[in-house]
Amino acid sequence: MRRVRTTLFLWALLVVPLLLSPVAQAENDGRGFYGTTNDKVVTNAGFIVIAFFPLFVFFMSMLQKRLEKRKQARVAHKADLGNGRWRGGW
Repeated sequence: MRRVRTTLFLWALLVVPLLLSPVAQAENDGRGFYGTTNDKVVTNAGFIVIAFFPLFVFFMSMLQKRLEKRKQARVAHKADLGNGRWRGGW
């Protein structure tokens, strides 16, 4: 019974989207969500993609730098506490 349920689930997962795809493509004459596209729209989308990747790399590098700085400060703090300088009471 378990194998039958798994088979039916996989069938539904794979076959139902294939059966519904012509309906999805027939709506809106294949123009997509944005509407009709021309050369200007495609060029602007390309420029956006070109600008996105360097900005993404820059911001992720800045984030990594800040996290690495925090990590080094934490390691240095643990080293200060571990050398016995701060141990003891009175």
